[in-house]
Amino acid sequence: MVDMRKVIIDTDTAGDDTIAILTALHHFHVEGIMITGGNVQFSQQVENALYTVEVAGKGGQVPVYKGQEGPLLQFEKTHRTVEDVHGSDGMGGANFPLAKQRPEKEHAVDFFIDSVHKNPGEITVLAIAPLTNIALAIKKDPTIIPKIRDIFIMGGTNNYLGNITPAAEYNFYVDPEAARIVLNSGIPMTMVGWDMCTQYSIMSDDDHQEIIALGTKGSQFFNAVNKVVKEFNKNVHKLNGTTHPDTLLMAVAANEAIMIKSGRYFVDVETKGEFTRGYSLVDINGRLGKQPNVLVCESINRNAYKKMLLEVLAAIK
Repeated sequence: MVDMRKVIIDTDTAGDDTIAILTALHHFHVEGIMITGGNVQFSQQVENALYTVEVAGKGGQVPVYKGQEGPLLQFEKTHRTVEDVHGSDGMGGANFPLAKQRPEKEHAVDFFIDSVHKNPGEITVLAIAPLTNIALAIKKDPTIIPKIRDIFIMGGTNNYLGNITPAAEYNFYVDPEAARIVLNSGIPMTMVGWDMCTQYSIMSDDDHQEIIALGTKGSQFFNAVNKVVKEFNKNVHKLNGTTHPDTLLMAVAANEAIMIKSGRYFVDVETKGEFTRGYSLVDINGRLGKQPNVLVCESINRNAYKKMLLEVLAAIK
């Protein structure tokens, strides 16, 4: 059943982002997809998003907008992409053909600002990338802040090991300045961190066999885009299976009841540390005395999440 909430997806399309997009297209009315610099080369991310929309059977129906190609501040010569995690094309080395649909001419930030003003109080943002586009929109037009219904963020960790450095999760690491702007904006937000991903989203070899057995176009796509990340996780993260942080975020947004434990805390991001750049501080015990600004996901109903994922993949014939 489609939730009639209007959503905008902000993504750096590779691997799990694609399954997250399929999940959002299954559950919501998607106003548009914005692309942010992140996982792989920017132009490849754009193509991956367009192809994913086509896989969902919605080619030409959901516009894709090109946004900011790098972080707010130039920390390194170029931001760090992760082809080693997702494959050279960000899609497990599948090298899918180009989609017929082409990206829109309008910049993602302008699309976002315009959409919020046209739909005050109605837009939910599903953020599964560095938060650059959203931060730029807030800086360009702060009057959108009270008009955004809420934001669901895949980013950061809750006092947990990172996935790009020991201290940081990738999305916050790539653009911590943007994360700080968004987290402190006052917009209602829910954060699903990398810690939730490693505890609840991993699809083991047995899970993959169950997905393959669905025999649908959706299950075949899932299998193809996850080929590289499975080996990366075993070798680097010491995790036995594929990780799905972005899809988990979409599942929580679609059905918050699967989030069986959460807490409202003050969350901010380290922007200057030598070893801790991108570290997300979650002040669980209120030691800083600051007002809580984020609902932080702390536990997931794993069976309910897996059921949602299989339903999405089964529905794509």
